[in-house]
Formats: sequence, C-alpha cells, structure tokens
Amino acid sequence: MTDWLNFGIKGMTCASCVSRVERALQRAPGVRSASVNLATERARVEIDTGAADPNVLAAAVREAGYEPVQAHLDIGVRGMTCASCVTRVERALKKIPGVLGASVNLATERASVDYFPDQVTPAALQGAVRDAGYEPLTLEGGGTGEARDSERLELRRDVLIAASLSLPLLLIAMGPMVWTAMHDVMTALWPMTTWHWLELALATPVQFYAGRRFYRHGWAELRHLNPGMSTLVMLGSSAAYFYSVVAVVAPGLFPPGTANVYFEAAAVIITLILGGKYLEAKARGRTSAAIRKLMQLQAKIARVIRDGETVEIPVEDVTSGDLVQVRPGERIPVDGAIVEGSSYIDESMITGEPVPAEKHDGDPVVGGTVNKTGAFTFRATKVGADTVLAQIIRMVEEAQAAKPPIQQLADRIAGIFVPVVLIVAAATFGIWLAVGPAPALSYAFVAAVSVLVIACPCAMGLATPTAIMVGTGKGAEMGVLFRQGTALESLARVDTVVLDKTGTLTEGRPRLTDYQLRASDLSEDYVLTLVAAAEALSEHPIGQAIASAAKERGLALPTAQQFRAEPGYGLEALVDGHRVQVGAARYLERLGIDIAPVQAQVDGWTGAAKTPVYAAVDGRLAAALAVADPVKVGSRAAVEHLHGLGMQVAMLTGDEQRTAEAIARELGIDQVFAKVLPDQKAHRVRALQDKGRRVAFVGDGINDAPALAQADVGVAIGTGTDIAIEAGDVILMSGDVRALVNAVDLSRRTLRTIRLNFFWAYAYNIALIPVAAGALFPLFHLLLHPILAAAAMSVSSLFVVSNSLRLRRFRSRLATTGERPSRGATLATAHPE
Repeated sequence: MTDWLNFGIKGMTCASCVSRVERALQRAPGVRSASVNLATERARVEIDTGAADPNVLAAAVREAGYEPVQAHLDIGVRGMTCASCVTRVERALKKIPGVLGASVNLATERASVDYFPDQVTPAALQGAVRDAGYEPLTLEGGGTGEARDSERLELRRDVLIAASLSLPLLLIAMGPMVWTAMHDVMTALWPMTTWHWLELALATPVQFYAGRRFYRHGWAELRHLNPGMSTLVMLGSSAAYFYSVVAVVAPGLFPPGTANVYFEAAAVIITLILGGKYLEAKARGRTSAAIRKLMQLQAKIARVIRDGETVEIPVEDVTSGDLVQVRPGERIPVDGAIVEGSSYIDESMITGEPVPAEKHDGDPVVGGTVNKTGAFTFRATKVGADTVLAQIIRMVEEAQAAKPPIQQLADRIAGIFVPVVLIVAAATFGIWLAVGPAPALSYAFVAAVSVLVIACPCAMGLATPTAIMVGTGKGAEMGVLFRQGTALESLARVDTVVLDKTGTLTEGRPRLTDYQLRASDLSEDYVLTLVAAAEALSEHPIGQAIASAAKERGLALPTAQQFRAEPGYGLEALVDGHRVQVGAARYLERLGIDIAPVQAQVDGWTGAAKTPVYAAVDGRLAAALAVADPVKVGSRAAVEHLHGLGMQVAMLTGDEQRTAEAIARELGIDQVFAKVLPDQKAHRVRALQDKGRRVAFVGDGINDAPALAQADVGVAIGTGTDIAIEAGDVILMSGDVRALVNAVDLSRRTLRTIRLNFFWAYAYNIALIPVAAGALFPLFHLLLHPILAAAAMSVSSLFVVSNSLRLRRFRSRLATTGERPSRGATLATAHPE
C-alpha cells in the first residue's frame, strides 16, 4: 500500500531547482515517486505506507538547498492521567501522515506537534487526540489554564459525592468487623441481605457517576490496545463491583464461602484515587506559578500621545512608534526607548537584580518593569508578542513543555509497564486460585485487584515534567532562562566551563590606559586622531575605546575612507591622506612592520593584563597603545564557586599568551586558550569534547554563536533588551557570570529531584506489586487490601508532585545583586575577539 504526502518548498526559482528536489526526494528510503511543482511550490510524494519518515524527506529537501514548509502547533489535552496516556497521545499524533514529530507533556497537559501544513490540518491533529480518548483544547484566550481550573472543580465535586457515599458504605461493610456489637445491631434491624442491597445502592453512583472518567478513558485505552492508569482502575474497581453484584443477586453461583461482597473496596478505591487526583491537580497548578507571575507583570493600560492628546488605551492597541507616558510607580506597558525625562527603573523581573537602573534619554526600557521615581516619555519599539516579557513567557513555556532524555526513557518504560501489570495480575489470580488456601477464589480476587490498583503509573508520568516546570519557573524568577527543558539536564551533567572573556568576565567596555608615540615627525595628538578616526568605523569595543579617548581630549576626527577590517587581525583606512593600519602584533608582523622598538614597553603592559594595540602610518610604526577593560564584579567569585561545584574552568581570548595568563592568575582560571580567532572558538570547544569533557560555553551570544552551538550547553550572557534570545540554551539575563553558578546549582538540584522522583515511582512499584500479589502471605499471613492499595497509589503521585514543589524553596548559592564594577580593577581585552 502507498500514501501520498504533500508539502510546500521554499527557495525554488527555476526548472533546475525542481529537478534537484525531485532527485533528492526520489533517493529517500520508502519513496515510490516524487513530483515537484514550481508554480505552486509544492511537492507531491508517493511513499510506501509506514516506510518513509517525513523527517527524512524534509532533510532531503534541505540537503538539496531548499527549505520545506513546516508548521508548529500546541494543543491542550484534557483527561491525561499517567505516562501511558502521554505515550498513547504521541502515538496517535505520529501516526498521521505528514506529522514530523509530537511531544506530549503530562504536567502542562500540552501536545507540541511539528507537521507539514499542506498535508495536515489542525483539525486533523485535534481529531487524533479526540480519537485517542482525550479532549483537545485550543490554547488561545486561556488555554489549558481555564480547562485545568474546570477539571479541578469537576474533580472536587466528584470527590465530595464519592466520599459522601463511600463513608456510610465503609461503615456498613467494615463496622461489624471492628465492633462486633454493631453486627448484632444491624441484623436486628434488617437481614444482612438487605444491608448488601443498600451497599449496592450506595456503591453504584460512585462507580458509574463519580468514577465515569475511568470508564471513559479506560475503554478508549483498551480500544487502542494501549492500556494505562484508567484501565487499571476501571478493571480493579469493576472487578470488585461486579463480583459483589453477582454475589448479591445470585450467590448460588459461587463456591461455598466465596460469595462475599466488596462494594466498599470498589467505592473507596475510586474515592481515594479521585481524592489523590484532586490534591495532585491542586499541586500541579502550583508548578506553573512562575508563568502566572510573569503574565501578571504585563500592564493592562498604556497612556499614549495621539493627535497631541494623551489617551489611555488597552496595551494590546499600542503600536510600534507610539509615544507612551509613564508616571512614578507605574508598570511600563511595552518595550521602547526614552525620548524625554529620566528615572530609576526596577528591572528585577528581567535581570533578577533588585537595584533600580538609572535611565536617561535614549536608554531602552522593557515592558513589565516598574518605574520608581521620575516621569518620562518613551517611544514604543516592540509590542505584543515581540516584547522581551512575551519572549520570556514563551521561552519558559517551551522549556516546560520540552522532554529531556531521562523522560523519554521513562515514557518508553511506561509504554510496556501496564501490559506487564495486566499479565502479573492475571498470573496472580491464577496462582492463588490454583494453590491458595480456602476460600481460594476470594484470596485470588483480592490479590489480583490489589495488583491492578497499586500499579498505576501516574507517578512515572509526573516525575520529570513537574520538576522541569518548577525548575524552569524558579530559574526565570532568578533571571536565568532555560530555553529548553533538555538544557536543565545537560547543564547538570557539565564538568567543564569555557568562558569567553570580553563581555563575560569583563565589562566589555575597554578604555585607553597607555599611549607611546614612536613617529618623530608626527605629534601625539595627530597620531591619536588618525588612529581614532580609523577605529571610529569599527564596532569592536577596543575601537570604540580609542575613539572615545580621542574625543575626551577634544580632538576632531576626520572622516576615514577605504575602510577595511580583517577579523582577528586589525583594520586599514585612508585618513587625511595617510594610510593607517591598526591591529594586533600578528597583523603588523604580517605587514612586515617591525614592532621591536616598543616590545619592552609592551611586555610591561601585557604583564599588567593590558592589551597592546599597534598603529602604523604610511607603512611605519607610529605608536603603541594599551587598552584595558574593567573586570565584572563577581567574576572571581564565580570561578571559585564553579571550582567548588567540581568543575574545570577555561577561558578563551584573543589576547597574547602573557596577557591571558595574567588574567587567568587573577581569576583563578585553570586553563587558557590565548590568541584564539573568532572562527576558532568552536574548534577549541570541540577539542575539549573529544577528550570526553562535557562542556558549557559562556559568551555574549553574538560573535560566539558557533561555539555556543558546538558546546553541550550554550550559555548566552545578555543584559536587558540586548539579550541574545536565540543564541544559547541558557540565558543569563543580568549579564552577571555569577548567575551561571546559580544556574548550575539549580539544574543539579532539579536533576536530583527527578532522579528521586523516579526512584520513588519505580521502587514503589517494584516493592509493592509483589506485596499486593501476596508475597508476604506465606510468612506473615498478610494480604494487602485493595483499599490500602488505592491509598498507596495516590500517595505515590502526591509524593512526586510535592517533592518537585520543594524546588520552589531553592535559594541562590551566589548573590548577583547590586554591586557596581570597580573602575580600579582592570583586565585586558583582546583586539582580535
């Protein structure tokens, strides 16, 4: 059998493109034929049913040099209860031809799907969720939050109904066993048969009304041959209920002594599990508290100047370019830049630092931050989904929905766990029936039901996502953003940290500290004017430092022409009729210009951790300059604490070896990679990985992008709105490298929490399934009652969720607040970086 896949392709321009894509697709495994239409920009591919992976087709198109049109959709999923539910929904979505991938998160109750939009519609994806036995929800305008509140209220109502009926039922059934006089009182009122009919009347609403969700989901699970938690509860409680019904209606069908009733077991099983689910739902609601807090930071109203008048409008109606007024104490509605006024702004929700930042004309402001003292007007630059706050919320949501490798393993285990439990329950029943003491049928029944009820895999499904949700949310509160849930696990396993120097360990704002003139026929100010004019066209921090020094001297800079920069070496320009060349030692050496006359002075600079810059005018050495960069407060403390966490710390820099070693000694860094060109950073990271090291690279997220991508975990240093949102797996919003220590500590604590959750979930099942099956009976004559099994199962899930919630009490190992960098402490900044 064959299927047809249709998907769009971007980038084709001619018939040659069409042929290239068709050939690439036809070479893919499982493809019968491929036809590409240039006018519609679509491919139609005939594939063997189940033999061709859409991801392989997409990769084939990319290898041919084009881009397949893909879409992403998040769907709320209501009704999932355990890891088996997650597996079932994922399978249902992945079975749809054209779906590239699907990931389902139990804690967030969300499915994330990548697909070909020309082949698959959102309605088809929602239909697959519905066919799997669950309710798909749109995530717009409230999404799973409203659905979760509705489900919690529904659970509460069902728990109250079930409890109000189960308590008198339990009293009727168990009371005479505890208090023998009660048996005499009851039989004096009615015969036991009548009491059994009353038990039936009390148990039936619990079974089929309060417990209806277990039947609805349980039948869907069985219909798809993928049993889960609802199947186990349905089978266990139904076995107790219907066994009891037959015992009441037709007791003669049972062997002597086995016509017992277990209505109380059926009802209490459902009541306890519903109660556990209700408490679990309340606790799970607290795991997403960070997202709710972030959303509450969004202003509702903005004061905008329109047609010369100030009007208040909903923040959703603000457009880019609007002038927005902010008064003291108000929350800033959107991102922008101040055009009039000044103030101090509390940016702690972005940076994690409580000290307000001073803002003047031209300074950026971020939506959601709080204006403290002054009033000002700013021009809106980013609104709606483009604001920093909206991006943070989106990143935290995506991180919480991601599935790290440890959870993927758990999901695979859960996929086979429930069928194994069903086999164990059946074997338990058979063994008791064959060799158990009289009445064997009663013992077999109780043991089998206990196995079914106690083995529900709820805790397995919640072990990772609840911890990830709390951990990423706590990180956001601290100014540490995990772009992916996988980054939490990866960062916890890192053993080596590689730090880029400029902008990471230092402020990234170097200043000119020393200047030695060598040209005898040119004045000091004139040479500095020439050098500064050339450097003024460079975006490199060192160039800006030299240009700023010239302006501070009151020098007027002419316009440079024929500017040409060579990354990692230096630059050349024509200034005031002179050929000016500025750069590192290797640049002038390549030009054949002798730098020996200033070498003694330069050696002194490098020994003091200053970076030398050489300037040549018309092919002759004209001057040597030294530039230094203030070290960030806390850089040394961060390195010390990383050592305390058992990590090796290395530094990448374009500095000369002596300069780099001086920096390393001051900060206590273990290993230095000096004279590294920008395009060599990723190679240095790969070399460490080849030695078996797990590497986190920390950089500014712009020129360090290749190294960030190469590292096991890329950590981007960002400050305010300049943050490199797309650069790293982890983002330190404050720009303080000490936040890395807290990020590592949080990730390790989260991973320990996940491991403890899994240990509890699996150890619980491994230990208690044999107990439920009757392993203790030969020694102690103890057999676990189904009611106790239900209670134990609920406790297991509650333990996992409450253990994850403990992460909310996490406290930073190292403060990143308030201190200003010391202008006296300087470190060199490499020109080539």
